[in-house]
Amino acid sequence: QVQLVESGGGSVQAGGSLRLSCAASGRTFSAYAMAWFRQAPGKEREFVATITRTGDVTSYPDSVQGRFTISRDNAKNTAYLQMNSLKPEDTAVYYCAARDTTYDSIYYVRRNDYHYWGQGTQVTVSS
Repeated sequence: QVQLVESGGGSVQAGGSLRLSCAASGRTFSAYAMAWFRQAPGKEREFVATITRTGDVTSYPDSVQGRFTISRDNAKNTAYLQMNSLKPEDTAVYYCAARDTTYDSIYYVRRNDYHYWGQGTQVTVSS
């Protein structure tokens, strides 16, 4: 199995940027498709971004498309989420998730698709 630790959260003004990191340890990182989810107070945890285990395919919901970029460095066992043009509605706890897969170019967007989760990192965007 894999252990995930997020970092990089914080407080920023609207229009600003943050980069989140997700450090993985345990099994071979390249065996996992990765994703970011977020959860705002009183709301369901929602999908933010995903990347295939080889890093060649990504997917985003409309709410963050064009503003957020997911990437990974398999040599460093780390996934990233670059967040630009942040809005107050992006305020949430952001979670990194991993799912082991044998498929190079398949990604997963449902919460229940993922087996491993980090502890979360808070992102607060003020207007």
